[in-house]
Amino acid sequence: MSRRIRRIAIETGVAGVLAASVACAVGPTYRRPDVPAPPAFAEGLPSGWKDAQPRDGAVKGPWWEVFADSELSALEQHVSISNQNVLAAEAQLRAAQAAVGVAGADRFPEVSVVPTATQAGAAGPLASQNLYVVPVDVTWQIDLWGGIRRSVQANKASAQASAAQLGNARLLFQAELATDYFQRQGLDATRKLLEDAVASYENFVQLTQDRYEGGVASMGDVTLAQTQLETARAQLADLGVEQAQLDHAIAVLTGAAPAQFSMPTPLLASAASLPDIPVGVPSELLERRPDVAAAERQVAAANAEIGVAKSAFYPALTLTAAGSSRTAVVADLLTMPTRFWSVGAELAQTLFDAGKRRAQVAVAQATYDATVANYRQTVLTGFQQVEDTLATLRVLADESAIIDRAVDAAKRSLDISTTQYRGGLTNYLQVITAQTNLLQNQRAAAEILTRRQVASVTLIQTLGGGWDVSQE
Repeated sequence: MSRRIRRIAIETGVAGVLAASVACAVGPTYRRPDVPAPPAFAEGLPSGWKDAQPRDGAVKGPWWEVFADSELSALEQHVSISNQNVLAAEAQLRAAQAAVGVAGADRFPEVSVVPTATQAGAAGPLASQNLYVVPVDVTWQIDLWGGIRRSVQANKASAQASAAQLGNARLLFQAELATDYFQRQGLDATRKLLEDAVASYENFVQLTQDRYEGGVASMGDVTLAQTQLETARAQLADLGVEQAQLDHAIAVLTGAAPAQFSMPTPLLASAASLPDIPVGVPSELLERRPDVAAAERQVAAANAEIGVAKSAFYPALTLTAAGSSRTAVVADLLTMPTRFWSVGAELAQTLFDAGKRRAQVAVAQATYDATVANYRQTVLTGFQQVEDTLATLRVLADESAIIDRAVDAAKRSLDISTTQYRGGLTNYLQVITAQTNLLQNQRAAAEILTRRQVASVTLIQTLGGGWDVSQE
């Protein structure tokens, strides 16, 4: 290569690099969209609420530990490493991160080499001749208008959105597991109530039978007692359907086949197991919702895509260099006389495309507008979900106190009815009624406790997970 050609190549390359470094990227500068926010929760959160600023990188921690349930904690550990939906989201994140590298590679020159070896000859006494060629081609598109940089920005934002979506998938299935677990726990509480009821009803069947044989009770009392007993037994057997379904759901959430999973019998729930979640939840916790973070990053990616579309309106500068070495002797491939080089620059500008580029910008702008609306809707939905769950917890707490009083009254009513029946002061129908009322209220109390536990899980989920009372 001559000195003049070398100088031209160097000057052209330096000029291109300098031009790329000083050129500004076309397209709008990204700013996080504003979101209307209420000054306070209607359910009692103090003032101080502010616009969501997604911080998905914040450590969330094992939020389920607030329930102080070792069995639940052991099951939750399997969600991130064994749940197939979470693993799929993790693979999507890796793909998005790799796409950043694909987009970033366009900022650098592309070098290709295609060595060939041919043998040529002619008819007659002329001998054949070998020809060895090693061509090298270099192509470098200078990012004058920032189209490549905008593409990298879009892919980075998309990768960050995928990371947030992975966090959201983990939170979703962790919360679903906790919900199924507490429903299973509530089912065990109901089973215990029915087992106790069956044992009690068996005693009453024997009591009515003895009184019938003693001539102080009718056969009607005996059949009523037997009906009550068999009804309770049927209700107890029916719990097996829901129990099996919950066990199978928990198995799949932890990445196990239902046939290979054995659900440990949870401890019976009590009101003491409810976490103490204060109403004055810090506003910053909602900012850690991964779905909000994902929606905001999608807005950033769409904003960068507008710049990519607008860069197509400007000319594209491509630097090229080509060289080859041709010889009939392999040993001579690297010697100077066999080398041939060329360098050049190409400036391309589309003059007419029937409105294609303008339409592409319109598509990018409309996509951006849609992501902004989705982001704002995600935040507003978050406000609604927190309000709904706080209202649910408040109402259920009041309802729990009422049903506890109803259980106490039903117990006293049954004691009075039983004493009167044994003394012959009333018929067995009054005893049956008192028994039914007591069991119904006990089951209602167990159901309300389960709903309060599930609502606590839902509140933690709506706040993005990672609840920690020490932050108050």
